[in-house]
This record gives sequence, structure tokens and C-alpha cells, in this order.
Amino acid sequence: MEKRRLGRLGPEVPAIILGGNVYGWTLDEAESLRQLDRAVDLGLNCIDTADVYSRWAPGHQGGESETIIGKWFATRGRRSDVILATKVGMDMGDGKKGLKGKYIREAVEASLRRLQTDYIDLYQAHSDDELANQEETLEAFNALVQAGKVRYIGASNYVGARLEMAIKTSQANGWAEYVSIQPHYNLVERAKFETDLLPVVRKYEIGVIPYFALAAGFLTGKYRRGSDTSGVARGGMVKKYFNDQGFAVVDALDDVAARHDATAAQAALAWLLAQPGVTAPIASATSDKHLDDLVAATSLQLSDGDLRQLNEVSAGVAA
Repeated sequence: MEKRRLGRLGPEVPAIILGGNVYGWTLDEAESLRQLDRAVDLGLNCIDTADVYSRWAPGHQGGESETIIGKWFATRGRRSDVILATKVGMDMGDGKKGLKGKYIREAVEASLRRLQTDYIDLYQAHSDDELANQEETLEAFNALVQAGKVRYIGASNYVGARLEMAIKTSQANGWAEYVSIQPHYNLVERAKFETDLLPVVRKYEIGVIPYFALAAGFLTGKYRRGSDTSGVARGGMVKKYFNDQGFAVVDALDDVAARHDATAAQAALAWLLAQPGVTAPIASATSDKHLDDLVAATSLQLSDGDLRQLNEVSAGVAA
């Protein structure tokens, strides 16, 4: 599988990053372990998770995904085969949240225990914390890099100005810099990244690993006009795309996919892979077919006409 450099400072990663949010949530432990076996064998050896996954599910407290990945490492002995990315900062309950130095130091130890590893390849600020001093946050991250507990650091859900401030702060102090940004970016969520973050990404050569690359499943084509989303795990997320503009994007994906004997999901991911600044989209899978789509997307070359069609139809939902 194609490898891409994660910004000017980061490691090489596969062109698609496997989302681990489903482990212990929509995939049970046994199926999650089986999927990890197959995914890594297929070359999808970069896994993105977070300490908070899947605290939103009834009866869950967070850490479920990391725990399952840790069991996979312990039983398979393949830690060195995987580029592991996890995140810190979202509310874990009992006041455990944010990016203050003390909490980062505590949270990384909890993640390392759950993951049954002594290092994290990419440790990311899950969301900006304006209550925490950036210098305190970045000094804590830098200390983890110096200690060998973290190889690289990254950010998620930052606006452009705050991301640039963080990069400048690290450079001024000689600390580890954010090598990547994880934005919400796909064919039906374009404006925020393209207008605010992309200039910063280009200026500092930061890697971009978009989450919700398939818009919580909307861009796979599984939802059609009139689809019932009740009882669907992410039904509330996709419902906002149920309009003429959203379905026009799905129709265009169908057209492009048909020309390449591909799927709508493959076409949506291939569009992201062709966008300026993008290193590797993050996408989760709940079946072997989904995994096959992720792999196939990395070799799908869209024509200029395909890209133009998708750009034009999605312009209306980009604002």
C-alpha cells in the first residue's frame, strides 16, 4: 500500500488510516480482534483511536477501544507492525479532561496501560483547550517525547490561528511540534478546512488526517432519499445531510464510481486523497467489505473530470 509522509516531521503512514472508534462499540471484542488481524495483513497498519472511545455508548466509560487494541498487541505480539495514534483531552468524567500539563501526564499513563505498550507513535490533542496555557500543554507533550513515551504529537479540532500559535510556541522553545492536524473534512464538510486550516497546513507543512472521511457513512451511498436512520448508530450525524445538495453529492459519487467499477466509498476517499494538503483520511470499518473498500481506494486514480464533477457538486454544501 502507498505510504505518505505525515507532514515534514512525522512518520510514513499508509494512505488510509484505520479508525478505531468502532472497537468495543459497534464491533464486539472478538470481531474487533479479527478485523485488526486482517487490516494489518492488508497493509492498514496505522490505527487511530482515543481514550474517550466509546464513552458515549450506554454502559461504557471510555477506554474500550484502547483496551481492545491493547489485547490485540498482547495476544498477537505485533506492536512493532503498527503505527499507533491515540488522543487525549475529551471529557472522561470525574473532571478528567482538557490539556493541562498534569492531566496530560496522568492520561498518557492510563492510555499506555490500556494499550499494553510502552510508547505511542502519535499522541494527539483531541480538541483545543483554551482554558489551558499552550506553553503548558506543549511542554507536557514535549516531555513525553523526550521520555520516549510518545514519538510524535499532533492536534485535532483546532482552528487555524490556534494551530499556528501552537507551532510557533514549540519552535520558539525548541520543543516537539505538532506534525499533524485531524480536521473534520470530507465532500460534504469542506469550508472550515479549506478556508481556515489549509493555509496553515501549507505554511508549516503539517500532515492532514481527516476524520469522518465518509461523513459517518453518508458518503458510502448506504443512505438514500427517504432512508430511515432510526436505530442507526450514527443516524443523528448523517440526518443533517438529508437534503437535495447532500444527495446530489451521493449521486455524483455513484456516477464517478460506476466509471471506475468502484464503490461510492472508494470514490469519496479517492477524492480526499487527491486534495491539497491531505496525507491520509481516517475511516473505520465494520465488515470485510468495508476493509476492502479502504484498500481499493488507495489505488483509485480519479480523472480531472471526476474531480471537477465532485468539486462542483459539493461546492453547494461546502459553506
